Amino acid sequence: MNDNQVLISTHDLSTAGLLRDGFESSGYSTDLVTPDEELSPEDGAVLLVLTGSAEQGRDSLVGQACDKLHIPVFVITSKPLVAEMSACFDEVFDDPALVSDVVLIGSRLIERGRLKRLTGIVGETDAMNEVLERVVQIAPVESTVLVTGESGTGKELVARGIHALSPRRHEPFIAVNVAALSDTLLESELFGHEKGAFTGAIAARRGLFELSDRGTIFLDEVGDMALSTQTKILRVLEQREFHKVGGERNIKVDVRIVAATNQDLRRLVSFGEFRRDLYFRLNVLSITLPALRHRKADIPTLVETFVVEASARHDREFHGISSDAMEILVKYSWPGNVRELKNLVESMVVLSPGRMIRPQDIPEEVRTGGGQALLPVLIDEPARSGEARKHLRPELEFVFRTLVDLRLDMDDLRREFEVYRRGEGLTLKGETLIGTVGSVSGDTPIDSVVEVGAHTPPSSLEVFEESSLAEPRWKFSPSVDEAVVFRPGMTMEDVERQTITAALSSVSGNRRKAAKLLGIGERTLYRKISKYELDG
Repeated sequence: MNDNQVLISTHDLSTAGLLRDGFESSGYSTDLVTPDEELSPEDGAVLLVLTGSAEQGRDSLVGQACDKLHIPVFVITSKPLVAEMSACFDEVFDDPALVSDVVLIGSRLIERGRLKRLTGIVGETDAMNEVLERVVQIAPVESTVLVTGESGTGKELVARGIHALSPRRHEPFIAVNVAALSDTLLESELFGHEKGAFTGAIAARRGLFELSDRGTIFLDEVGDMALSTQTKILRVLEQREFHKVGGERNIKVDVRIVAATNQDLRRLVSFGEFRRDLYFRLNVLSITLPALRHRKADIPTLVETFVVEASARHDREFHGISSDAMEILVKYSWPGNVRELKNLVESMVVLSPGRMIRPQDIPEEVRTGGGQALLPVLIDEPARSGEARKHLRPELEFVFRTLVDLRLDMDDLRREFEVYRRGEGLTLKGETLIGTVGSVSGDTPIDSVVEVGAHTPPSSLEVFEESSLAEPRWKFSPSVDEAVVFRPGMTMEDVERQTITAALSSVSGNRRKAAKLLGIGERTLYRKISKYELDG
């Protein structure tokens, strides 16, 4: 049986002949069918092209193609089609049509269908059709490909599809998860090693690059690769050669590299965790897979497909899923994407007491929307510790620096406080004005208030009363309007808040000058302004 056959109707023999030549030159077999011919699924047809405007037998051929063969239908006609009729055709071409256009569009449609059959990729949304179309375009060439997308979106399926549609389809396809191996082991696995290269190397071993010669190697989670290994991968990309661990001889290979990652490589490049030159060498051709939450129209088809697969795998008769249960699955956000959906469907097929998935068979976290599933997170799935560290390192460094600054500030405040406690602080003409908190000269209790100018030394000391009942208070009269007020019972935070306020006021809100005046860094000042809500 030929599974690569294009059926062409004989309504217009001249056009049919041209189409036959065009499709056969593109590598497809063809068969001319008469209007009254009976089509068989055993023919392996992948496309039906109707030629001419004759109506005889047209409906019969279209009906057989759609209902019996389940293949797309093209039509070339000079007559306008009614709405009901046009819905039956995947493409409509005006007569006369360019044979090259029909062959090109038909070839791409055939290859997309073939790709789905080879890889198991399911999807009819525009986003997935764009992905499939891009795979079809990329597959025949030899360029390196970078596949990006969240974890669980099917990046390896895309890589296998690229290989399956490429001229290398009959050669090896080798997949390796970079994140699953240590740096030392990864280098040995990729490039091989010589006997005695390291402890335990009792014999020489060929690496995966050498084993995939003339084929395709798939590097999954390439963003987790160590910088030292990245350098060697770059050499393979540029010169198609490498040497084994402990070896001296260069080994040349003819291999196509398809890399994948769920990380933002541009972000890693900016942090110095991924080589810029390697990024540009990998990103020659790129494919981005959409998250499942962005193509929810595909969820019913995916569920039905997974139900059939799971029921066949476990030899369990299953009727499908109820409409209410399907509605719940469509509404869920699916942080684990297609992988999460597939695993969930399999578990429900195995554990459901009936022959159909019902709402009560769905886990509670899915029924309730997943709780925090829609909250913004840095990482989309529970990540390995190494991967989490890579994502969180910049943020942790910032937090650590902030805590260190805070500790230094507290140490400074503590030292200043100790100075005041010992009576070594604020003096005027040899007399200590502030000793221990709440005392004068460290001995005499006070209820008074002492105000100190923000940045200008006091020029005089005045004693005044706020009311007839008030105790006198000591006041320095600075040359600025704002003053820092020390009252008994004030905390160090209160003192700090008033000091910063006075400093800002004295320089008309210029934060750079205020930081310099206070003897602290601008970043520390900004943080304290935010802490004490002094922005307003």
